[in-house]
Amino acid sequence: MSDLIRKRTSSFKNPEEGKERIEGWVAKMEASNGRPYAKISVETELGQTQVYGLNLDENYTESIVIFPGFRTSALFWDFDNGLDLLKREALKIYLIETNGQPNLSAGHTPDIKGNGYGIWANKVLEQLGIERTYIAGASFGGLVCMKLAITNPEKIKAAFLLNAGCFRMISLGFKNLYYNLLPILFPSKKNMDLFFEQIVFCGDHHCLSSNSKDLIMDYMHYVIQFYQDKTQKPYPMGAELRIVDTPVHLLFGANDYLLPYEKSMANAQRYLKNIQSIKVFPNVGHGIETYQPAIEYIKLQINKSTMQPLS
Repeated sequence: MSDLIRKRTSSFKNPEEGKERIEGWVAKMEASNGRPYAKISVETELGQTQVYGLNLDENYTESIVIFPGFRTSALFWDFDNGLDLLKREALKIYLIETNGQPNLSAGHTPDIKGNGYGIWANKVLEQLGIERTYIAGASFGGLVCMKLAITNPEKIKAAFLLNAGCFRMISLGFKNLYYNLLPILFPSKKNMDLFFEQIVFCGDHHCLSSNSKDLIMDYMHYVIQFYQDKTQKPYPMGAELRIVDTPVHLLFGANDYLLPYEKSMANAQRYLKNIQSIKVFPNVGHGIETYQPAIEYIKLQINKSTMQPLS
């Protein structure tokens, strides 16, 4: 029996229509950014996993693997060409579409309380031919990073966790619950816009261009209505994190109402023994992976770890 067992399965209500909508959305993203993404499909016991890439044809020895947040795409990291700072470095960039999320990967997922996500992530890296790499994860993706750090620490040079979902439960505060439930219960574009303004971004300090805003609204409005989400939600990993030896960099948005950073940071410091740096960005919401200074910070930390610029 495989050690990677399917626990839940999510899917689009109409799988063919969902596939066409996501493929069309990716094409719009490519047109908006003026560049294509390499497209790779790998197979694990969870079914197909879709991977997008930048710089994959280059003869670079360093790489970074990115895992997205819950109910998002790894391509969110590249709104407004957000990954240009890393693309210009000698880094291959792999954007992993986590199984069980509303994307082109299969909807099967392992038990979130076990090590299945780490086993799955390692199998994806194996099929991509990645022996050792930097990894980064936003929100739910941060939990996936820590599962990989438990199962296969030898694969990781350092992990970057952005508003990670593995340190605390989501806030039960009124503002967070109200603006999170509003577009789910009443999925209008007006309510979606309120969710992004109040939870994901932060006024004029942390926002997207109008074109990218249209892209994220189009994506989220569709998947909230037409994706049957049965995937388990992130949870505080607590003492599980004590065995993680991987160097970890923590990035937080001070205006993250979904996962307020103070408790996350305290729990990270309590359980993780190899924290290399902590950075709190003022006036930044939960969607920190779309914030250019956060990408710049990742670039600087990678350059520092190599003791010289990568380019």
